[in-house]
Amino acid sequence: MAHDTPRERLTREVDEITARIATMTTDLHAIFDASVDSNADDEHDPEGQTIGYERAQLTALITAAQAQLTAVEQALTRLEEGSYGICTVCLRPIPAERLEVRPTATTCVEHASGSR
Repeated sequence: MAHDTPRERLTREVDEITARIATMTTDLHAIFDASVDSNADDEHDPEGQTIGYERAQLTALITAAQAQLTAVEQALTRLEEGSYGICTVCLRPIPAERLEVRPTATTCVEHASGSR
């Protein structure tokens, strides 16, 4: 897989993240459906606290995955536009090693401290 093109790698990431979001969303809906039929009171019922925690955890994971998906889609857009792998600060090429580790990188290592 180390010999994949950036497009292949990013496209595979989109597919993997999209599948992960779909699975987590299904799980979240299952928790919602289960809690509708339950008489759990989040504050006083130990089971309710577990359900509330699971909902919050899954929601946070979905939000993080959606942010990751957006970053990968933006990298694909940069690839289409011809600006992929170019530091947005100094306009020099981002080293291949950095892009291998972080394919959504928008800056070189030198300018990474201010990036997300």
